[in-house]
Amino acid sequence: MCRVLEVSKAGYYKWRGRKETAHSKKDAALRLQILSIHKDSRRIYGCPRIHFELHKSGVRISRNRVARLMRMEAIKGKKRSQSRAKTISTLSEGIADNILNRRFNPSLPNRAWVADITNLPTKEGWLYLATVIDLFSRRVVGWAMSKYIDAELVLAALQMAVKARRPDVGLLVHTDRGSQYSSREHRAYIAANGIVASMSRKGNCWDNAVAESFFSTLKVETKPKHVWATRSEARSMIFEYIEVWYNRKRRHSSNQYLSPAEFEATRPVA
Repeated sequence: MCRVLEVSKAGYYKWRGRKETAHSKKDAALRLQILSIHKDSRRIYGCPRIHFELHKSGVRISRNRVARLMRMEAIKGKKRSQSRAKTISTLSEGIADNILNRRFNPSLPNRAWVADITNLPTKEGWLYLATVIDLFSRRVVGWAMSKYIDAELVLAALQMAVKARRPDVGLLVHTDRGSQYSSREHRAYIAANGIVASMSRKGNCWDNAVAESFFSTLKVETKPKHVWATRSEARSMIFEYIEVWYNRKRRHSSNQYLSPAEFEATRPVA
């Protein structure tokens, strides 16, 4: 072995007899903590969130050291996909102005929500997911799933959000220009509940960037090894991801690395 590695026998035995340093012992303990945190995060968290978890548990460590130890364990966070949801508008009727205008950080909950649709592949065909997100905490406050991409889908998600949050009159709900959101049914519900509609500019996905970002994160973090066999299987996974993981546990950089539920609990309620 020494000959193959071009190391002297004396050097090898000296290395064997060398005592482990305090620094290396600390690194070994930290690596175990990092592995545990990464596993508990469903192998999703990267360096920033793992660093925050360590800091929260009382471990004082630099982010660079966390990154080095993660490389030694060959672990890394999941990266977002570049794909984005698409809806189609064929009519100019019902198109609202871009009132939100990329002001994605309201000072209170239930002041501004964003809504959007994405599609999830299964062996039975597409499963469509509509969500409503409160910009204050990035919490998913309403959601619905269907094999049809229609006005009923987006309306069900919005109705869930309104029932759960009971917002005051004047709430702003921002969407893209998809026909589902400009439909008579959706516009009638918004008007009846004192909601102000806002829509992205034509072909501008950045005007609804928070919703796009959520879908990108969801698709990366729920991506199965194989395509879901059924829509029912996908529904169960998405429900668990939103209600158990994302809203209540997943640390969000926009919330000072608190989960949406934790962030709301530490802030005044509207």
